Formats: sequence, structure tokens, C-alpha cells
Amino acid sequence: MMTVKTKENASLLLALIAAIAVAVVMAFCGIVWWMILIVAGLMFGAMALVSLYMIKAYVAYKLKPIYSMVLSRQVHTAEIVDELNDKHVESISDELTAWADDNDKEISRLKQSEAFRKQYLGNVAHELKTPIFNIQGYISTLLDGGLEDELINRKYLERAEKSIDRLINIVNDLDTINKLENDMNRIKIEQFDIVALTKEISEQLEMEAAKRNITISVKGADSLPSPFWVSADKHFTGQVLVNLIINSIKYGKEGGTTRIRFRDMLDKILIEVEDTGVGIAKEDQPRIFERFYRVDKGRSREQGGTGLGLAIVKHIVEAHGERITVRSELGQGTTFAFPLKKAYTAANSAK
Repeated sequence: MMTVKTKENASLLLALIAAIAVAVVMAFCGIVWWMILIVAGLMFGAMALVSLYMIKAYVAYKLKPIYSMVLSRQVHTAEIVDELNDKHVESISDELTAWADDNDKEISRLKQSEAFRKQYLGNVAHELKTPIFNIQGYISTLLDGGLEDELINRKYLERAEKSIDRLINIVNDLDTINKLENDMNRIKIEQFDIVALTKEISEQLEMEAAKRNITISVKGADSLPSPFWVSADKHFTGQVLVNLIINSIKYGKEGGTTRIRFRDMLDKILIEVEDTGVGIAKEDQPRIFERFYRVDKGRSREQGGTGLGLAIVKHIVEAHGERITVRSELGQGTTFAFPLKKAYTAANSAK
């Protein structure tokens, strides 16, 4: 039995039914058999052509508004008829279904982006509000007579300065993320000794670590140059290390240790920054790289962080085509790890 899955099959089925009907009528009228065959054949051919044309016209009429919506322009019926000449109706149906699925996914993505945008703007407003209100309060107090009071004028000016510094840090970090997102060409690849760079940065941060009696240990820094050379942006890699080491100092246990290790992974070097801090709960770990996300909100602001440090780290690492990971257990500390492409230099060849 002929199945009606295409416009051609439908027209042929209609033509066959019409031809059979004509043949039956002529047979009842006693017309000779050869005449019946000729008339039935002509009826079959004519009906097939007419029905095919009518089916195309009807389908084109029904598809016209759908195509206009898909293509976002006025579509002429002739365009759809030409499309029907080249494709089966079910093929067009599959294409429209695929378009609808893609459209649903795009709508879902836009909704997520809109939700993220609202949350992001809310977080920015919240982070800026605190230092701005603090500055406003200190200046108002000074203008209301505190400026002449030697017991509070300097203290309030120093507090206002700290709030201004916090505002500047937030704006600078936001500017860094924006530049990384919009201009990936800012990454300038060069070859350098990652251990030497880490040692240099750790020495610069020793005073900060000493405030909490934390020791910074760089494995392999005692025999420079090291065999660990990478091909990356030296400036931005340094910023990643600074952010991760400062993070380990702020949230590490007082009297603890920050360890930086390097592992050879065939064509890459894995850099690990480990602290002996309080750790991060599993439910918080997937979100710590989000902008302004804080595991301990009160303590984070008290430490002076902007909530953007790890977001910047993530953007820089991803700009190198790599991915940063975190391992952590409550009470056991946290380890951040990210790979960089190995630089094949004389130092590596001699290894």
C-alpha cells in the first residue's frame, strides 16, 4: 500500500483514486475497455499534476508565516514553492523543529544571561555601597564639627582613605576583568622560568605573610634557573600567582604555610598553590570563581578583599586556553591548581 509521507505520494494517491472512479463509472456505462484505459490514464496524469500543484500551493500558504518568522523578513510564496521543489515536507518539518529547539535554547541562554546580569549589577551596587556610605558618614561627621576635633579628625580621614582605597581596588579589578573579556589579544606569550617568577612574588609578599606568621614555601626555588619553564603571559601569570598567594595568606590559618609546587605533565607544567587554612565547603567550591561570591562574607570584607580576585584568576587562566581547579576540605586547607604550556628551552632539554 502506498504511504502518504510526501507531497508526490499524496498527489499520486489522489490521481489513482480519481482514475479508478472514472474507470468504474465508464465501465457501468458500457464503454469499451481500451477507451476506459485511455481516459483513466489521462485522468491519472492530469489529476496528479493538478493535485501536486494544489498541495504545494496549500503547504506554501501554511508555511509562509512560519518562514517569515524564522527568516525575520517577508517571504514570498514563490520562495517556499521553490523550497518544496527541492525538499520533502518532512525535511522542512525537521528543519523547523531544529530551528525551534535552537530558538528555545537561545531563549534559555538569554534568560540565564539576564539573571546573571541582574545578580551581577546587584552585587556591584552592594559592594560599592558600603565604602561610599562609609566615606559619606566620615565626611559628614567632619563637616559637622569633627574637623576641628583633633581626637577624631585624623582617625576619620584615615578611615575615609581606606574606603577610597577599597573603591579603587574594586574599580581596578572590574576594569581588569572587562579588558580580559573583551580583548583576549592582551595576552602576550613569552618564555620564562615560572619558579623564578614565583620566588620573586613570594619574596614581595613575605611582609604580608609575616603579619599572620605564615611561611611561604616555593618548591624548587633553591636551584635557579629551574627546569620549569613555561610559555605564557608573564605579567598576567604573575597576577594569578599574586592573587592566589594573597588569598592563601588571608584565609590560611595563622602560623600556617603556603606551599607552591610545580609538576611536569608532559607538554605542560602544573602550578599548585596550597594553604593550611580552614578549607572551603563542597557546596561553595563550584561558585568561588564567580564575581563577588564570598564563602565568608563578613570576614572577606574585613580582610579588604574585593570579591573579584578568583574571578580574575579564572579569566586569565582561561585566556591561556587552560582551566583552574580547586581541591579543598574543611579544616584541611585548600589547593588551587592550573596548567601552563611548557616552553622547550635549553633548561628543559638538559633536564
